[in-house]
Amino acid sequence: MEQQTAALSMMGAIQHGGLAMWFIFLSGAVSLGYIIERSVRLYSKLNIKGSSFMLEIQKYILANDLDGALRVCNGAKEAALARVIKAGLMRASKDEQQIQNAIDAASLEVIPSLEKNLPYLALIANVATLLGLLGTISGLIKSFAAVAMADPAQRQAILSAGISEAMFATAFGLVVAIVTMIAHSMLSSQAQRILGEIDEHSVKLLDLLSARQVQHSSEKK
Repeated sequence: MEQQTAALSMMGAIQHGGLAMWFIFLSGAVSLGYIIERSVRLYSKLNIKGSSFMLEIQKYILANDLDGALRVCNGAKEAALARVIKAGLMRASKDEQQIQNAIDAASLEVIPSLEKNLPYLALIANVATLLGLLGTISGLIKSFAAVAMADPAQRQAILSAGISEAMFATAFGLVVAIVTMIAHSMLSSQAQRILGEIDEHSVKLLDLLSARQVQHSSEKK
């Protein structure tokens, strides 16, 4: 019952808010879709606990078991860090510069998947705010234009309806903008955290593989 009442209240607010409210509602729906998609990707599919993952990789490299390290990467093949580390491991027998080139190339491939759609959230937040302002101005213009031509007995009702439209648009636009801005900040922070882990652990991988090559060279001598 309460859910039905809330839904009816929401529809009533959209209807009373004028045309701008429908555009704000549409921008809110698009924003919600992006937020859900980015949350699933950044907090689940592209994410991995970097410290634990790298400990597993280090264990296999120190044991000279590159196949084992690659199996760990394949077990989390969608994770951004795993893709970068795997690229470095695939060049483990090459010189340090080639390993670095492989890591850099893989990093450049995963960055767009981390930052995808995030700029649209910032854009929607700004657009929702402006649409709320547009709805406010539109409602006030209609109110004062109608009051000027209305009978004195109807002026108060017309003015109240116009101001109500203006306030609904402002409030709804701000709600969509605030929620979208908070989500954008949190998702951008998560993307930067994953990028930071990639930078940190790719340097560790390069150091481990370089040490491994030095060890092999000394053993051959």
